[in-house]
Amino acid sequence: MTNNIDVLNVDLGARSYPIHIGAGLLADVRSLLEPHIGNGRIAIITDETVAGFHLQTLLAGLDVDNVETIVLPEGESTKSFAVLQDVLDTLLKANFSRDDTLIAFGGGVIGDLTGFVAAILKRGCRFVQIPTTLLAQVDSSVGGKTAINTPAGKNLVGSFYQPKCVLIDTDILETLNARQMRAGYAEVLKYALINDREFFDWLEENAVALLNGDAATLRRAILTSCAAKADIVKRDERERGERALLNLGHSFAHALEAKAGYDNTLLHGEAVSAGMLMAFEYAQTLGLCSGQDVQRLRAHLRKQNMPTLSDLPAAITHDPKQLFAFMGQDKKNTKTDMKLILTRGIGKAFIEPKADQASVLNYLIKVCNS
Repeated sequence: MTNNIDVLNVDLGARSYPIHIGAGLLADVRSLLEPHIGNGRIAIITDETVAGFHLQTLLAGLDVDNVETIVLPEGESTKSFAVLQDVLDTLLKANFSRDDTLIAFGGGVIGDLTGFVAAILKRGCRFVQIPTTLLAQVDSSVGGKTAINTPAGKNLVGSFYQPKCVLIDTDILETLNARQMRAGYAEVLKYALINDREFFDWLEENAVALLNGDAATLRRAILTSCAAKADIVKRDERERGERALLNLGHSFAHALEAKAGYDNTLLHGEAVSAGMLMAFEYAQTLGLCSGQDVQRLRAHLRKQNMPTLSDLPAAITHDPKQLFAFMGQDKKNTKTDMKLILTRGIGKAFIEPKADQASVLNYLIKVCNS
């Protein structure tokens, strides 16, 4: 058994589950998962890139016969009805049952898709998350949000469905490229911007080491992020209230992703990077957030070479009215009201249930044309 494992608990009563965080966990995956998955069959759902780097290590760690492996293309376009249908068909033809387990072995795309498959396959089967990107390790693998994308927008078809366990092997991050690390860092930064100004202070000092793969720095950031998310999720599992804070910048970000067409020209974390600064800027236009905090965030993003709106291709930013239309389709909205997560400064995010839509559009027109 691997030593020095940190274990967090997502406290949801009968649906509670542990998050194991440590180095080299794939080698001990069988003993770590056994308490949570029973004796049924296993299907691993992964993507081509992760399979090339890590699939054999996972299979060796599982050390069981008759594992179904489904290897999918990499990228947001995989979160689609067509791929969902293909995966379901494969599992149904193999006669997978409710007593079997799906392993989501990949980044946020694979985790979201696999979780949704698990939620609807024969009305629900077991699944576990083994996230392989920084973004998935600190955010999307925890909390039970599952979904696919549609032409109307991101994550508009899905369900809340909790995993039985999350295994975070920090060694996997050694194979991530710099772009993927920066994309994941956006979600780390999000937790600081929501309600932890001290964490932001720490990130200002340690982001370079984190992005360069320093093991101790990464582990602290992952622990802090997962603990913050687990704390919110246990109080608001289905996003009826404060869990919406975890979407800081995401209304803008999802609109940017939809405009980009989910074609990998804009990673989710890159959109979140731009979207969080947009949320701060828009809050500043309303007199809610100081220009000093906006500038501090902007400078931090620049220092880490993370994108802001002005860095994105013109094909994404040239049509502010279309971006506004995509924001109007966000699942947080009601029939008449646009809900935004805004801020009064670093560590002071709040939910605005009825954003002034005219001022949002005016802001988009201004920043997209500047």
